[in-house]
Amino acid sequence: MDRPPARPEEEPPPGHRFLRFVEVMGTLRRECPWDRGQTHESLAKYLVQEAYETLETIESGDVALLREELGDVLLQVVFHAAIAAERPEDDPAHFTVDDVADAIIDKMTRRHPHVFGGVEVSGADEVRSNWEAIKAAERAERSRAAGGEGHSSVLEGVPFGQPAAMLAHELQKRAVRNGFPPDLIGNDGGPGGGLFAAVSDERGRGRDAEGDLRAASRRFDARVRAAEAAARADGREPRELSEGEWRAYWDAAGPSDPSPEPAPEAGRPGMD
Repeated sequence: MDRPPARPEEEPPPGHRFLRFVEVMGTLRRECPWDRGQTHESLAKYLVQEAYETLETIESGDVALLREELGDVLLQVVFHAAIAAERPEDDPAHFTVDDVADAIIDKMTRRHPHVFGGVEVSGADEVRSNWEAIKAAERAERSRAAGGEGHSSVLEGVPFGQPAAMLAHELQKRAVRNGFPPDLIGNDGGPGGGLFAAVSDERGRGRDAEGDLRAASRRFDARVRAAEAAARADGREPRELSEGEWRAYWDAAGPSDPSPEPAPEAGRPGMD
């Protein structure tokens, strides 16, 4: 009797290696003295560092390296979850990596009713409007759960620990999306007021002030280095140049834009 042809083995589902990663993290917490000694507090600086290294990789266009950098960011998430899972189950600070996944799954499905529910939208603008309304309702619920009256500022949840240009951009964007008059955003005359107004100008042009400022910094860096290289080619040490000589080499170097111009502000809803 002829046997039916063997079926090719089914491909494992996306994400199956994540389970192995969680196992590796558990082994490290048990058997590595350094990993075992870490806390949420001791790891906090690495979370920021890895995020910025990932940003640097995206800006450089090195897609091959991006895979590695994203793994480093994922490590921080799994590491923190492993630490929290070791706490007693009745401890309010106890949670597992599955709790982390459940929380973001719940948030994404709740905030995308046009995808996971019966809500119809006309386009991306209505998606953003719905997103803000859902977030406002969530904040009100948290306020009531904490014993409050359910009121919260339209700026609630904007983290002040982020870089200043990003902070100014997010505060302005959040206020305007909730009906604040754009013309009231400007230079208040105090320290940093001019910078705050400059961020508003960038945002009004549909630009990302943080990304554009980083791009300007990269252009400056590249032009200074080009001027230095030209000086050294002439047998001169850049640190010994006069201002006039610096100007000559600077002009000769010409404008420089070593990286692609960052994309305009996409208006993506906040993740908080």
